[in-house]
Amino acid sequence: MTFEYYYNNVPGKGLCRNNLIYTSLISKDRKTFCQWYYNDKNYHGGENKVVDPSLMEEKWNREIYFLKLMNNYYPQYIPEILDIDYKDKKIYLRIDGDDLWQKAGPVEQDYKSILPDWDSQILDIIQSYKKLGIYKMSLHPSSYFVVDGRIKSINYFFCYSEDEEKVKVKDVLSHISEERLKNLFPLMQNKGIGLENDTDLLDAQILAFDSFRNNFPSDLIDKAIKIYV
Repeated sequence: MTFEYYYNNVPGKGLCRNNLIYTSLISKDRKTFCQWYYNDKNYHGGENKVVDPSLMEEKWNREIYFLKLMNNYYPQYIPEILDIDYKDKKIYLRIDGDDLWQKAGPVEQDYKSILPDWDSQILDIIQSYKKLGIYKMSLHPSSYFVVDGRIKSINYFFCYSEDEEKVKVKDVLSHISEERLKNLFPLMQNKGIGLENDTDLLDAQILAFDSFRNNFPSDLIDKAIKIYV
């Protein structure tokens, strides 16, 4: 099977990398997505954020752990795992074309045109995280694919389990785009969250939800927060 880089076509910017951590690949027939935990300089265009091999290893381990956890308990909410190449750190997932964000139109963000019940499907997925004690900070609509009329969630590298308790924002800045940071810093200030502070995972999760109000309707974000509180 032949693979190529997978990009998002961002208005005003053109083709941009789909992920800041790993290298995103897609098969020629656009039926298989590959998360390649490799710091590919060509794909990241010199804007590589995760250059420390130990950090990349940690992200890989989190991806595998939480993806398998979801597969064990809620396989309906993730793409079918076709293969995991542990040697080359590649995860192959069954998809059907572009991610949710790209399909809905990055400007229009018309998710309802893709799936009438898209919002309830996403809330069901978030409910599954809560039930499993998962705090998932990677919530961008490009972290979802639509397969056979169902939304599937990916990107578990930015997850924490409830027994980890706290996180420092400064330790995860490489996971967050520059554009999102511009909105995130004022939110942190309003919530009294500092870069160096140990932050409760619940507070970090609510901060993450709030930071995506530009990508999802506010009422969906409010409902997602209520799932956790």
